[in-house]
Amino acid sequence: MRTDRDGPPPGRASACAALLAACLAGQAAAQSITAVSYGGSYQKASTEAWFEPFAAATGIRVDVEDFNGALAQIRAQVEVGAVHWDVVDLNASEVTLACDEGLLEYIDPEMLPPGPDGTPAEEDFIAGTLSDCGVGGVVWSTIYAYDANRFPGARPETIADFFDLEKFPGRRGMRRVPMVNLEFALMADGVPAEDVYAVLDTPEGLDRAFDKLDTIKDQVVWWEAGAQPPQMLADGEVVMSTAYNGRIFNAQVLEGQPFVIVWDGQLLDINQLAIVAGTRRLDEALRLVSFASTAEALAALGRRISYGPARESAAPLITTHLETGIEMGPHLPTHPLNLARALRRDWSWWVDHQDEMNERFSAWLAR
Repeated sequence: MRTDRDGPPPGRASACAALLAACLAGQAAAQSITAVSYGGSYQKASTEAWFEPFAAATGIRVDVEDFNGALAQIRAQVEVGAVHWDVVDLNASEVTLACDEGLLEYIDPEMLPPGPDGTPAEEDFIAGTLSDCGVGGVVWSTIYAYDANRFPGARPETIADFFDLEKFPGRRGMRRVPMVNLEFALMADGVPAEDVYAVLDTPEGLDRAFDKLDTIKDQVVWWEAGAQPPQMLADGEVVMSTAYNGRIFNAQVLEGQPFVIVWDGQLLDINQLAIVAGTRRLDEALRLVSFASTAEALAALGRRISYGPARESAAPLITTHLETGIEMGPHLPTHPLNLARALRRDWSWWVDHQDEMNERFSAWLAR
């Protein structure tokens, strides 16, 4: 819940002097806040669309740090009472887990700005993108992509093709985590997207997912950071790889790479802006979250990298890519043509099963 910050009662002159010094120090600290994001092209887009305009509008400098999404650093800061991160960009499952642990501040949706036409924020945000501790930023997806030059004849078109080593031989890139890989495996094995989590909820379903992963295990090159898949494809280390759609988009349009995204079976996810519990810069952090959650700010990000906005009113504002001028619509995971067989990640399922799945996945890797 939101941290109470009532000041201490008045005391002796020395105590008052100390309190005044602390207040002055707090004001100085408020001239800057720290925002944490995922690095790479996404962080660059966030900085240009959100952090730099916010600093220009408010005079509050935003120092940006990057991480890979683990909660351990947030947990450590909160537990020892030494919070130096303020606003953190997290996926929805991480926000849910961190909120349950008391690691994040409560954010009242009524403080969020309305849409351009006055629509209240709670009605303007896509269902499920607002939570007690998180404000929706972008809708992104994990897809798989391939180098068109490696497939002069028949080309991969479905998630099943990713697992078909006979038809499409060559090494595959996959992130070294169970999340996404289990969902992809079941869809490739014929499970309809709407049934994936019901199947995963059974021992037989889990066995089925790991059995499918077994069929390509000896051809997998594991990656851990989002920048790796485009590089692995460019280097010819793999012929196809799972990846974040925005990373592949940037490689396509900014680097001229002949990569093709396969949207079939894409796994949709949502990132939210959250505030670390106990920050001394809560007011400034709330101002940044409010600023970044406007339709205009979300569209500004969507014109820099191909992630869809969490607000309905922001979508029409995403027209062309700022740097190249190409139409962004067909490159967004939320485009109707790309949603035909998409699966939306069940964050609550992963919150309930994360530890169990990590343990089983590690044991499977070690075999």
